[in-house]
Amino acid sequence: MGRLERIHCSMRSAVATSAAVDGGIDRHAWTRARAARMFAPMPHSSDIPRARRTGGQILVDQLRIHGVDHAFCVPGESYLAVLDALHDAHIHLTVCRQEGGAAMMAEAHGKLTGRPAACFVTRGPGATNAAPGIHIAQHDSTPLLMFVGQVERRVRERGALQELDYRAAFGPLAKWATEIDDVERIPEVISRAMHVATSGRPGPVVIALPEDMLVETSDVEDGLPALEVEAHPGATQMADLEALLGRAERPLAVLGGSRWSAEAVRGFAAWAESRQVPVAVSLRRQMLFPTDNPSFVGDLGFGPNPKLVEHAKSADLLLVIGSRMSEVPSQGYTLMAVPSPRQTLVHVLPDASELGRVYRAALPICATPVAFVRALRDLPLAASRSRGDYLARARADYLAWSDTGAIRSPGDLQMAEVMRMLDARLPADAILCNGAGNYATWIHRFHRFRAFGTQLAPTSGSMGYGVPAAVAAKRMDPRRTVVAFAGDGCFLMNGQEFATAVQYDLPIVVIVVDNGMYGTIRMHQEREYPTRVIGTALRNPDFAAYARAFGGHGERVESTAQFLPAFERAVASGKPAILHCLIDPEAISPSTTLAQVRDAALAAGR
Repeated sequence: MGRLERIHCSMRSAVATSAAVDGGIDRHAWTRARAARMFAPMPHSSDIPRARRTGGQILVDQLRIHGVDHAFCVPGESYLAVLDALHDAHIHLTVCRQEGGAAMMAEAHGKLTGRPAACFVTRGPGATNAAPGIHIAQHDSTPLLMFVGQVERRVRERGALQELDYRAAFGPLAKWATEIDDVERIPEVISRAMHVATSGRPGPVVIALPEDMLVETSDVEDGLPALEVEAHPGATQMADLEALLGRAERPLAVLGGSRWSAEAVRGFAAWAESRQVPVAVSLRRQMLFPTDNPSFVGDLGFGPNPKLVEHAKSADLLLVIGSRMSEVPSQGYTLMAVPSPRQTLVHVLPDASELGRVYRAALPICATPVAFVRALRDLPLAASRSRGDYLARARADYLAWSDTGAIRSPGDLQMAEVMRMLDARLPADAILCNGAGNYATWIHRFHRFRAFGTQLAPTSGSMGYGVPAAVAAKRMDPRRTVVAFAGDGCFLMNGQEFATAVQYDLPIVVIVVDNGMYGTIRMHQEREYPTRVIGTALRNPDFAAYARAFGGHGERVESTAQFLPAFERAVASGKPAILHCLIDPEAISPSTTLAQVRDAALAAGR
C-alpha cells in the first residue's frame, strides 16, 4: 500500500469508527487519524520513489491528506486538471447549479463538522457568484476552502477572458486570499490554508489556480496533515472566573460562534444546570444549548424576547463563550456599553485578536469553547438563592414567549402551530436549515432545538442559504431528516439547487413560506415610510409545480389542518419535496402585523 493510500485509509477508518460510536459526525475524528498517521512507522521519504504528478493531482492529493472528504463545484474549463484528478479520488463530489449554492453547501459542511470542505469554481463570474458563501463563512466563523480557476500566467494583466485579481477581490471577504504560481508550492500553500481556515477564529480561504500551473508536473513531496491549534485557558484565569462567579447574583451565559463539539455542548449544559446559571444563545446558534434544559432562557437574535433583553442588561456578570456579540446579538450594541460594559464581562474566544476589539472584558480568556468547557466542568459554584430566583424568572419568561398556543396570527395557516406540529414529528437529530427573512423568526422562537449539529442558518443574514445547506447536510448524512425553510423571495435566490437534490436522490423537505413579498424589507418600509410601498411586492410561481417539474414531490398548503398530512406525504414520497405554504401577508411576525407596524409609524408622525 502506498503512502497516500495509508494516510487515506487510516483517516477513513477513524471517521467511520467515530460515526458508529457517536451516531453522527465527529469533528475530532480527523485529529485521531492524524495522530495515527504521525506515529505510524513510515519509510524514510528518500527511500520512496516519487512519480511526477500534475498540479491538479498534487492538489487533490493534499486535500485527501488533510482529511477533506467533500467537494462542491460548478465545473469550469479553468480547472479541468483538478476535475480529472477528482475522477479517481476518494472525495465526494457534488455538482451544483450555481456557484453561490456550491459555496453555501461547502460552508454548511464546515458548520456541521468544524472541518473545511472544498469548493471549486471557475474564474471571473464563477468566482463572483460564489462571493455570498465566502461572506457567510467569514461572518459565521466557518472553515472553508474555495479554489478558483485562473487565467494562464502568460496572459495575466492583459484583461484576458474572465481575468480577475483574486487577492484584491476576496481579500476583504476571506480570512486569506492567495494564488499559487509555482506547482512545487502546492503542498505548502494547502497546508497553510488548512491551518488558517481552522485555527483561531475559523474562516474561508480563497486560492486562485492558474490553468497552466495545474497541468505542469512535479515530483514535489506531499505535506503532512494539518495540526489544529487549540487555545486553552490558564489556571489563573479559571481561578479568577471562580471568584467572579462566586460573587455574581445575576450571571447570564451567552453562547455562540464556532469550534464547539457535541461533547462541549453536553458538558456546558450539565454544568449550567447543576450551578443554576441561566443560558442564552446568540443569533442562529440555538443548537449550542438544549432548549429543554431548565437553564435555557432564549436567543438573542432578531426580534428577541424583550424580557430576555432586560435580563441581559440587568445581569451583573455576562459569561460570553464563542460569540463576538456583534450587532444583532448585542441588539445594536446596546446590551453592553462600548468599550466598557456595565456588567462584569468574561469573554471567551479562540482568537486573541478578537478579544478587546469591541468590548473591554474584565476577564478575557483566549480559548476554544471545547477547551474552556473542559476546564470549566469541575469549577465549583456554591448554591445561591438570588441566582436561582434570577434563573426561575428568566426561564418562565422564555417558556411564555415560546408558547405556540399563545399566538394567533391573521390567516388560515398558523406558522406557530406548524412549528408545534414539526416539534412533535421530527426526531431530535433532525437538521433545520433556513436563510434570511421574517419567516425565520417562527423557527428561532418556537422550534425546540435539542442537540448539537441540528441547525444550519447564516448569522450574516444572507438570503438563499436554506436550500443549499439542506442539500449539503443530506449529502453528508443521508440517514438524518433535513428540513429547509425559505421565504418566497429567499427560495428563488438559490432554489435551482433543488435540482441538485433530485440529481443525488436527497429527500429533503423544503417549506416555502409565501407571503408574496420581500417581507422584512416591507416591514421596515412601513415602519420608516408608512403607506409608501414600492419595490417589495412579488408575483410568485406555483412552487409545488416547480418541485414536480424537477422530478420531486410538491404540494400546496393553505391551512393549518393541511400542513401535517402534506408533510407526511412529502416524507413518504422518498423524493426531494417542496411544501408551498401560503400565509397571510399581514402575518409579518409572531408579535405584530403589517397594519400594526404602519399604524404605529403614522401615530409617531412619520
